Amino acid sequence: MAIREIRVVPDPVLRTPCDPIKEITPAVRHLVQDLLDTVDDPGRAGLSANQIGVNLRAFSYNIDGKVGYVLNPVLEETSGEQYGDEGCLSVPGLWYKTRRADYARVRGIDLDGNPVVLEGHGIMGRMLQHETDHLDGHVYLDRLEKEERREAMRYMRNHRQ
Repeated sequence: MAIREIRVVPDPVLRTPCDPIKEITPAVRHLVQDLLDTVDDPGRAGLSANQIGVNLRAFSYNIDGKVGYVLNPVLEETSGEQYGDEGCLSVPGLWYKTRRADYARVRGIDLDGNPVVLEGHGIMGRMLQHETDHLDGHVYLDRLEKEERREAMRYMRNHRQ
């Protein structure tokens, strides 16, 4: 299908909670293929639909060579804690230490309406939380301490293309 352009902060689509997918249509199948094509690039761990301008609850992932997707994901459970570097395709060039749960579990469906459960620790847990945040209208900068968040937003304003 297509590798799509990534929306960048301050694009308002990134701050808009995404709508649930009510029906698996050809457009939803096309969206999933575009998400998979766009995330299938070295250094990309996850990609939410709103990052390519589509306001639907779906994301794709690319962790440890495994590429997949989930529709209507809901973050069900988190535990533990990790504090490490996090970046975002919608916040290019910036990496900040970000506090997340170490373990996360997401439940959703696939294109056939079958239940999907994704879970993991470390980078997988971080990605699950990061992408569901996107679908809820948040970017990882929201999780930073106040001064770091100000610094990041100042950088984004000054380096906008």
